[in-house]
Amino acid sequence: MMKQSRTRKTINQTEKRIVKTEKKARILTKSYFNYKRFNRFLRILGPGVVTGAADDDPSGIATYSQAGAMYGFGLLWAMPFMFPLLLAVQESCSRIGAVTGKGLAAVIRDNYSRKLLLGSVLIVFVANTINIGADLGAMAATMQLFFHINFAVLTIAFAALILLLEIFVKYRTYTKILKWLALMLLAYPLTAILVGQNWAQVFHATVHPNLHLNKDMLYILVGILGTTISPYLFFWDTSEIVEDEKITHRLGEKGLNEPKLTKHFLRSVRVDNFTGMLIATLGAWFIVLTCASVLNFHGVTQINSAADAANALQPLVKNFPHSGLIAKIIFSTGIIGLGLLAVPVLAGSSGYALSETFRMNEGLHKKYKKAKGFYVFIIIATLAGLGINFIGINPIKALVFAAVFNGVAAVPLLFLIARVGNNPDIMGEHKNGVLSNIFVMLAFLVMLAAVAYMLITLF
Repeated sequence: MMKQSRTRKTINQTEKRIVKTEKKARILTKSYFNYKRFNRFLRILGPGVVTGAADDDPSGIATYSQAGAMYGFGLLWAMPFMFPLLLAVQESCSRIGAVTGKGLAAVIRDNYSRKLLLGSVLIVFVANTINIGADLGAMAATMQLFFHINFAVLTIAFAALILLLEIFVKYRTYTKILKWLALMLLAYPLTAILVGQNWAQVFHATVHPNLHLNKDMLYILVGILGTTISPYLFFWDTSEIVEDEKITHRLGEKGLNEPKLTKHFLRSVRVDNFTGMLIATLGAWFIVLTCASVLNFHGVTQINSAADAANALQPLVKNFPHSGLIAKIIFSTGIIGLGLLAVPVLAGSSGYALSETFRMNEGLHKKYKKAKGFYVFIIIATLAGLGINFIGINPIKALVFAAVFNGVAAVPLLFLIARVGNNPDIMGEHKNGVLSNIFVMLAFLVMLAAVAYMLITLF
């Protein structure tokens, strides 16, 4: 009896251990598959996420910050309103690149008149140059919060650093750097949450527009539209999809064969774009919210310097000694980090557009010797932008002006993207669907109306 009892006890203990082991195995297996799924999701993320993060560049941060400081919660509604427009436009650009295996300028070159091509490329080059100059100036002005170094020296140093990174760092490494720099935007949601919000009021302002349109509000609204739905993103996103197709051998190096399209690949492109545009929109919304609840709430309605903008992040570190200094460090890390992300995107966008126009080899995955023209255009775009900083413009005001100029420049390009996306000779069975058409054309009409109304009120 004793032996049987011990045997039964041993069997029970063994069974319990087996059950525990199986449970652990199930948990580990589940964790492994979740990890694999998450890893797969991270690998999908590429041009769309970089494009979305670059959307909240220093020009975007300055424009959203000014909107929050001037109008409080009054322009929070603009972000969810713009999200489907931004998503439709960028998804259309990505699909154009994926289906044709060509950048946007090359598609225009091969299917439309030379005048239309040169006009489009000129618009994006001028808009990019102004934006590059404004971003470089903001990065230098931000660095001056800590070091009493000549403004000109700092702008030249940043321009040189960015060119060295873009020309000499490997493409795969470079895209990884760009992805992780997107995390710089987290300072704003953390601050907004830490300050404490009347969330019912915040969400009411987000879904119920309270418009009192005047000259100044229209200027900022066009700036918000322009820094969100920007010309350089159209060209960059299209060309980066083509880069990815070449890297993954879906497309021959010289584009002689048709891209290998699968449902899985096109779905990955959509997921990447959705994630990137969601990051851009949430980042913008939280910047407006933070500046509304910190600056506008305390009577600060104008941002004239980097130090003014940095004050928006002070509540994040209010319990630490030297909170003002720490806030400046966090702000400067965001501006400089996102500037290092955005300026190469801007210059690269010009490089792609001009190289495709003149049928030159292009691509960040190529070394300088194999795509000299492409890299020379990048250098010219960066140096042209650098030159803007030597004509005595206030760096913060230049950022908002760059956003407004982008808004004006985007209008004809949006109409062109709608035409390309609907052209069956170019897109075949992958041309725009009904929803895509509605939102791309809505983006065009909204920006056209906003720009026209702004110009009427200004002049």
